Amino acid sequence: MNIGPETSFFTISVAIFLVLNATGQIPLFLALLARFDHMRQIKIICRELSIALVILLLFTFCGDKLLNILGISRPIIGMAGGILLFLISLTMVFPHKKSSEETLTEEPVIIPLAIPIITGPGAIATVMLYAHETGNPWLVGAAAFAAWVPSLIIILLGSYIKKLLGEKGLTAIERLGGMLVCLIGVQMFASGTLLIVKEFFHIGN
Repeated sequence: MNIGPETSFFTISVAIFLVLNATGQIPLFLALLARFDHMRQIKIICRELSIALVILLLFTFCGDKLLNILGISRPIIGMAGGILLFLISLTMVFPHKKSSEETLTEEPVIIPLAIPIITGPGAIATVMLYAHETGNPWLVGAAAFAAWVPSLIIILLGSYIKKLLGEKGLTAIERLGGMLVCLIGVQMFASGTLLIVKEFFHIGN
């Protein structure tokens, strides 16, 4: 998967969806919101995921400007994004044990559900990278929204999905997603490394 102006809407949407890892976050959402009634849980989830979407779009449209101000080159962005996604994938393939006894004593606002559980460093780096590489933040923003919608639905149906799949089923899906995110991260890193080699040795395309 070479990232460039020709990268498809579907490819970007799938990548963002995998990094959001909604299925893998179901046990954590259920545990943290256990003390709230069902209707309140729905309101909290909708609000927090809406905040997460706004943050994703903010970095989609403004992240490239920030990178330009910092003078970060395209190869470095690819390499750093690849490393970050690789590290994120490791936590998905080898997830830490989520405590079923952990709950929130007060209703969460932004932290920890919107940030960093849904919109974490991996998701932010992904939208920034795609916006930078494609040069089309509107495409990436639409892809982020397309990835966000099923993520919202999955988390809203979290209790039913958990009953259907069980803990082992959720873990299996999370690990499969982690493997795909790992592949995306390695591809990003490899592409960034290749660009640096080309620039250093002045190799033409």
